[in-house]
Amino acid sequence: MPSVVKINALTVPAEQREILEKRFASRAGSVENSDGFEWFELLRPVEGTDKYLVYTRWRDEEAFKAWMEGPMKAAHQQGARPGADSAEGGERPRPAASDSTVWSFEVVQQAAPKTD
Repeated sequence: MPSVVKINALTVPAEQREILEKRFASRAGSVENSDGFEWFELLRPVEGTDKYLVYTRWRDEEAFKAWMEGPMKAAHQQGARPGADSAEGGERPRPAASDSTVWSFEVVQQAAPKTD
């Protein structure tokens, strides 16, 4: 069974970029220990778009769904989500992204650098 890739395309206004990146940096370990997790990258736009791409790769769809229903859901309910700061007074912080779309793919080919 091929790995699955989930790409979350986040629309992030220029004034929110630093906030978004700090929020993801503070998420350390929130996905890495999940069963079936294979890879994560946060991709910053260079030119021509205001969309950040959040790339995750999973052993299979079931592993991704288990993470979504478990650790990711719990983190969002606690307000400790990427794209959110902890807020005073128990208020939920404003999201750094103004829009989010998740794309799903199956890995059909891959290559890695050759080693000697």
